[in-house]
Amino acid sequence: MADETHDATFREEQDHLSAIYAQLCDLRDTLTEEIETSHKGAADDLREMSEEIRPDFGGTDETMETLAAIETLNSVIDTYNQYHDFTVEKLQRVLLLLRQPYFAKVTLEMRPGRPPRDVYIGAAGMTDEHKRPLIVDWRSPVAETYYNQEMGPTSYQVDGRTRTVNLLLRRQFDITRDTLNSYFDTTVAIEDSLLLGALKKHHSEKLAAITATIQREQNAVIRHEDVPVLLVSGIAGSGKTSVLLQRVAYLFYQERKTLSADQIFLFTPNDVFRHYIDTVLPSMGEKNPRIFTWRGFLASLGLSERGDGRDGDPEELAHLEEGVRTMTLEPDDLREVRCGERVMLKASSVAGAVAKFSQIPVGPRLTALVKDELHDRLDRKLAALSKSEEVWEEMLGLDVEEQVEVFGQTISPADDDECAAYALTYLRHLFSGAHDEIERGNWLRIDRIGMRVLGKSALTAAEWVYLKLLVMGGGEKSARYVMVDEVQDYTVTQLMVLARYFPRAHFMLLGDEHQAIREGTATFDQVRQIFSATHGEVETCELLTSYRSSPEITELFTSLLPLDERARLTSVQRAGTPPRVVEVVDGDAGHYVAELARIAEKAAGEEGLTAIVAADAARANWLSKQLGESVQLVDRNSLMPASGVVLMDLRLAKGLEFDHVVVPDAQAQVYPDTPLARRRLYTAISRAMHEVTIVSQGELTPLLAR
Repeated sequence: MADETHDATFREEQDHLSAIYAQLCDLRDTLTEEIETSHKGAADDLREMSEEIRPDFGGTDETMETLAAIETLNSVIDTYNQYHDFTVEKLQRVLLLLRQPYFAKVTLEMRPGRPPRDVYIGAAGMTDEHKRPLIVDWRSPVAETYYNQEMGPTSYQVDGRTRTVNLLLRRQFDITRDTLNSYFDTTVAIEDSLLLGALKKHHSEKLAAITATIQREQNAVIRHEDVPVLLVSGIAGSGKTSVLLQRVAYLFYQERKTLSADQIFLFTPNDVFRHYIDTVLPSMGEKNPRIFTWRGFLASLGLSERGDGRDGDPEELAHLEEGVRTMTLEPDDLREVRCGERVMLKASSVAGAVAKFSQIPVGPRLTALVKDELHDRLDRKLAALSKSEEVWEEMLGLDVEEQVEVFGQTISPADDDECAAYALTYLRHLFSGAHDEIERGNWLRIDRIGMRVLGKSALTAAEWVYLKLLVMGGGEKSARYVMVDEVQDYTVTQLMVLARYFPRAHFMLLGDEHQAIREGTATFDQVRQIFSATHGEVETCELLTSYRSSPEITELFTSLLPLDERARLTSVQRAGTPPRVVEVVDGDAGHYVAELARIAEKAAGEEGLTAIVAADAARANWLSKQLGESVQLVDRNSLMPASGVVLMDLRLAKGLEFDHVVVPDAQAQVYPDTPLARRRLYTAISRAMHEVTIVSQGELTPLLAR
């Protein structure tokens, strides 16, 4: 770090920051005024145009003129809205930058013999009135020279081409608004002063963006080329979730003209974790994608009453695939097409449509052909009904507003043919829901088909979704990216469903096999097999550095790993407090609870957040009753506090981090020498940033015995 009193470089950088900040303030004021002026001007213009419109639905010509005037007004409103949205989006970026205009600078020699160029990098990009860059977005190609952490010759990608430059300076800044607190000239990750400063901080109730401290191995994942499936294997504390969210932000930047937030699906392990991450992307000026837990995903399909289906036998899904290939649809597999309470097509008519294509095997092609046939049959029925005088009478009884809603104008049919044509439009409007029922495939009895194929009395949620996809195709075809965090906690059945439900999406799967805390979850080899079968080759990246835990804590939880893996893992944290082990030797429950209460009381008076991470929900509930109000029991609907002492079970602690972690029940009965117990203990300990306390009721687990 530079000498802030006498350092000319410090003064020079502060002067530059002050100038940039002043420009941002001017830009903020200009944009704010533009929005206010534009809003007032738009309101005045629209008021005048609205007053000029004289609604007249008395005849065809008058109606058409009225509708044309309304359409013109709508077009003007759309133009104002587009300009307003553009200006507001730019203002949002300015406000984001005013909190911290930039966090880094690189000096690049773009070509030999040319003067070097200073590039300031921030959370968003901004240009001056002449379109010259003041600050470049961290996701821009040139910013990769900062994250490469290579002094001298380095490169970045622009439009598929590699551009080589000479990196002369890599400087990091600690900035608060218009104040330069300090700067660092850094070269490699282990000397990354900004990163180490960030790591000293205490836990926050919300996950923070790591934009300024992205490390080289993380950057390789964030900027990885777009591939059908990317599997990221990272040790505890390697920043997998942060990398995932930065990757989403990077994709938004790369495809800002075509990618919207509702085309990205993010699967999180639980609702506590969902609340923990929900401010990261907004803090970077981006919208959150569609965030689901597995249960929430099933609920969105109307399947919440069928259980979660996660423990289903994947062999049953394979049986469904085989059964569908060889089956034929029977009359009892079909039902009528309804619109509300009215039957529009009888089950026999549906069976007739299916029989028309009997030579085609069951599957999406057959379903598509049957749907087209059912749409045609429904249209023919509506065409026949359109000649009914009863329908005509009902239609002509509509008031003016209803006529405009249905026909876009008032109607006055001149003869029977014109009346029938209007009646057909009316019936299509009235029974449009029947076409929706056809399109959704509600004429198929999926449950009966599945029960017949599997020979069982009921289908799980996973089996029902999978079978419907086999028979009808579909799924979420609008999804372009699906991100699955903590993928090691998903079963083969769950992943088979997701792979088929999102057939066109590119997947990013992140996890740590050593944190698979449930029996029966998919191995990474199985993950590769599943997605190779549906999406092609699976590419893998590794994250081998712990940024969360102190070296002492990292050494403790990595001691639970095989020897060959331990040698590849590192921590960049400074030395901290050695883990503390407390054995309540006599095993007395009263003495054990008293010791935990003493630890919790001491932790409550310390800075940061302490988590007592119980092995399961039953144990967490028992401890909550014993410890009383001195700790806060966390359930899946809880929001994490910034400080104090919380008590939670291991499943809810997944993916979270705490200043101090207390692992209770660290005796052999709870953590025996088994692979599952080893993974559960690794997961619990690795939640800790600065301090770990291990407490056993009786003799300590052999997994930690030295």
